[in-house]
Amino acid sequence: MAADRHLYRVTGGEPLRGAVQVAGAKNSVTKLLVATLLTTEPCVLSRVPRIVEVQIVLDMLAELGTHVEWLDEHTVRVATPTVVNPSLSEVYSGVNRIPILMMGPLLHRVGETVVPLPGGCRIGKRPVDFHLSGLRAMGAEITEQLRSVRVKALGLKAAHIELPFPSVGATENLLLAAVLAQGTTVISNAAVEPEIIDLIMFLQQMGALVDVRVDRTIVVQGVSRLRGARHAPIPDRIEAASFAAAAVATNGRVEVVGAVQEHMTTFLNHLRKLGGEFEVTEHGLAFHRARDLSAVHVQTDVHPGCMTDWQQPLTVLLTQANGASVIHETIYEDRFGYTRQLADMGANVILSTDCLGGKPCRFASRDFEHSAVVLGRTPLTGGDLEIPDLRAGFAYLLAALIARGDSTISGTRFVERGYEDPVGKLASIGALIQTTPAAP
Repeated sequence: MAADRHLYRVTGGEPLRGAVQVAGAKNSVTKLLVATLLTTEPCVLSRVPRIVEVQIVLDMLAELGTHVEWLDEHTVRVATPTVVNPSLSEVYSGVNRIPILMMGPLLHRVGETVVPLPGGCRIGKRPVDFHLSGLRAMGAEITEQLRSVRVKALGLKAAHIELPFPSVGATENLLLAAVLAQGTTVISNAAVEPEIIDLIMFLQQMGALVDVRVDRTIVVQGVSRLRGARHAPIPDRIEAASFAAAAVATNGRVEVVGAVQEHMTTFLNHLRKLGGEFEVTEHGLAFHRARDLSAVHVQTDVHPGCMTDWQQPLTVLLTQANGASVIHETIYEDRFGYTRQLADMGANVILSTDCLGGKPCRFASRDFEHSAVVLGRTPLTGGDLEIPDLRAGFAYLLAALIARGDSTISGTRFVERGYEDPVGKLASIGALIQTTPAAP
């Protein structure tokens, strides 16, 4: 990934007030762009965030032969009448997890592809075994190489696939492969996150036949072709929660325009239990603090549980809550590394390899520090912070906003992977934040 273009300088202590517009969901938009490979016809997506991650995916598509045209600031038209290059360059190896999702669409278009192995934030191993075993069950021949995967198939066929864990990425991959496969594919123990449903809505507009059942089963009846479609992706529930946490942490009031209550139910419950409050407005959700913050127990889980990407802003928020809070991370085994720099600011966070949640998880007795006890309330002091990954990035911004004094934040490229204009949005609601050029 490229080096930082600039640093953030933040002076803490100011309550945030005003309204901020939430962007389209990064975790939906990037997958919708991959889905456009399934048709030769143009597709138009609106509410597309102008972030680094989206541009990387557009660059990948362009390498394959996709024509990309921005119709306005947040509306993009993409069309791939012909796949001119069936494989992605290894330059994308380790950049993010999008290339692995292109296997199904490229097999349908050209019958063979080589895609680089995925990467992304340093938050755990995130293996692709479920992806590959599912595609093998559908008839793909797969050769794993050092930095890439070679896949070929004369034609994908339907299969009954039971996922060992309701993986979002594996569910997306199998959906993208199944919609044009011969026969009816059944995906059991599938992920059903709002971003998955958004992808299904887009595929349905394109002509796919997809049925989501109540027991985490997705049934896909393959069709012979898909057409172009127009779609507005769902708002980003991670960004919405980030600004909600900032409003409560700074004792301000922020309306998050575009936030959807249905997509944030579990987060809203946790926020209310610890002392925050929200109101449904004409344009979204407004957040503020209702009382002194108090300790809560949080366990991340697959949807409809508490989203793992909500864990970091909640952790920072809980440093300002009275009492001992417990956070049990059950999705990724290594997502608490960012708390060490919070400790340097004054936070009291104790990591544990035990399952401190209500039930043992798949990381039990495996020596992963996947639980945390947050002892509060602890005043935070500004300092020099280096962001290690995307979600930790906004957590550090949040910590700097409530800290005494000034903070300098590097690693800002990680935040800009997933948040559109974070400095401008925060400044618009009263944050004392500015950018300065990074050292060459």
